[in-house]
Amino acid sequence: MRTPTVLAAAVLTLAGLTACSSTGSGTTTEATAAGDGKITVAATDTECKVAKSDLAAGTSTFSITNNGSKVTEFYVYATGDRVMGEVENIVPGLTRDIVVELPAGVYETACKPGMTGKGIRGPLKVSGEHKPLTGDAKLAEAVAGYKRYIESQSDTLLDKTKEFTEAVKAGDVAKAKELYPVARTYWERIEPVAEVFGDLDPAIDARENDVADGAEWTGFHRIEKDLWVKKDVGGDGPIADKLMTDVNTIVTKSATVDLSPVQLANGAKGLLDEVATGKITGEEDRYSHTDLWDFDANLQGSKAAVQALRPVLEERDAELVKTLDAKFADAENALAAHRSGDGWKLHTDLSKDDLRALSDAINALAEPISKVASVVAG
Repeated sequence: MRTPTVLAAAVLTLAGLTACSSTGSGTTTEATAAGDGKITVAATDTECKVAKSDLAAGTSTFSITNNGSKVTEFYVYATGDRVMGEVENIVPGLTRDIVVELPAGVYETACKPGMTGKGIRGPLKVSGEHKPLTGDAKLAEAVAGYKRYIESQSDTLLDKTKEFTEAVKAGDVAKAKELYPVARTYWERIEPVAEVFGDLDPAIDARENDVADGAEWTGFHRIEKDLWVKKDVGGDGPIADKLMTDVNTIVTKSATVDLSPVQLANGAKGLLDEVATGKITGEEDRYSHTDLWDFDANLQGSKAAVQALRPVLEERDAELVKTLDAKFADAENALAAHRSGDGWKLHTDLSKDDLRALSDAINALAEPISKVASVVAG
């Protein structure tokens, strides 16, 4: 979940990033079924009007227009708030699309003005027969390959989070500061899968102003603030224990979750959105300024998802693959200029020109990545 306060600093970056998936930004609050088959969603600060509440099983494209004054998000939830598809950081006046594969069942849609809380929800019924996209052998292998990547990253995430939380519990501020960006590297790489599990993601990764009124702030960023601002983690033992428990739960659930190939594509795009709205602006790690560790992790996680889909993409759109390869290389090279030893420069060490160059590279990559889901969906 991303904070609305990022808007003032990131609106130009985000507009550039999301333009590739924009379909226009009218001012009407009435949702209608689009002529191109997309299911329109008219979101305001108080409403979430979805054009259709009954769908045929299979892949559907939701086109969300934010007519409100707050940054919003859109979700499709299965039972237990399992996330089937999501779009974050839809700024006022913007339209964003999301492709979702839904088997027959009962779901909920939700808009989240201000990007906190349970959101404005509505029922969604999906009926009929549907051959899953993973019925295609190459797409099935893509999902299997990506899950192997998630498993490898999860194993190290557990190890590094354990080292980090033990340093916190020991009150070793210097060691915990050193381990903080390392543990988060592995977290950020698997976040598209972690976000499937409702409230676990914000419990681990929410920032202070992401937290709804009355809710407890926990996770990495709570400890980050105490490390860099308070400079004392003497009372953070229970928070460290909860973080370790939540990470263990995410890793266990991730090993068994069924993923749709379009979730890989959406996850690759979502990780770049996070770079544009949090890492570029310094909003993500606002106390430690270790945003470039997260930036690199998001970029590599996005690349891993695309690489898993590569055989299918080469077969269906070889030119898109060439473009993706070139734009990933450009983004990696732009980031590599800010290496510092085994890690990265602090966000506060980068100039406005440095940040603009990084933003341009991510925007250029986001445009072709926005096409991957529709290619995968066929």
